[in-house]
Amino acid sequence: MPLNVQDKKAIVADVGAQLAGAQTVVLAEYRGIPVEQLTKLRASARDQGVYLRVLKNTLARRAAQGTQFEPLADSMVGPLIYGISADPIASAKVLQNFAKTQDKLVITAGLYNGKLLDVAGVKSLASIPSRDELLSQLLGVMLAPVSAMARVLGAVAAQKAEGAPAPVAAPIAEVVAAPAEVVAEAAAPEASAEPAAAAPEAGTETPQTPAAE
Repeated sequence: MPLNVQDKKAIVADVGAQLAGAQTVVLAEYRGIPVEQLTKLRASARDQGVYLRVLKNTLARRAAQGTQFEPLADSMVGPLIYGISADPIASAKVLQNFAKTQDKLVITAGLYNGKLLDVAGVKSLASIPSRDELLSQLLGVMLAPVSAMARVLGAVAAQKAEGAPAPVAAPIAEVVAAPAEVVAEAAAPEASAEPAAAAPEAGTETPQTPAAE
């Protein structure tokens, strides 16, 4: 059913509003993709906060006029699906991940931060870790010393319960690697319960613990 003038104006206004808050737009041909596959793509895009829509190129050009995405007008050719996102990499990642499993989706161009991207540029943008992935990696790095400290304290407690001497070499290496405040907090209760250690004999060196960076 052909669009009337009011429908076209509504689409242009809707797309224009999306472009106003976007950082990235990716274009892809979708010729021959089954409807059920496009439905899955739309669901994936929605989950990632990507505005995904099949558009008439004339309407897309009109919506892009006067925006940073106007340079994409020359690439708006053929049956295209448009991925628009405020996140700088989300639209590229959603379409590129789908293209890996559906070869009938062909990425043709994109634009990020005012710069036109070819197919290789869109793929490079899609390969950048997302914000959630970066936060997950950072959390893993932050928790690693705490996990090491927990293993050390667990080993010390187990050996004390068995009456065996506490391990020295390996745990010390791991404790030094742990954050200073974690070590201090873990050692405080034991320090108050046990008498101070005897001073080292003359001629022996006291191992130095590196200061926390």
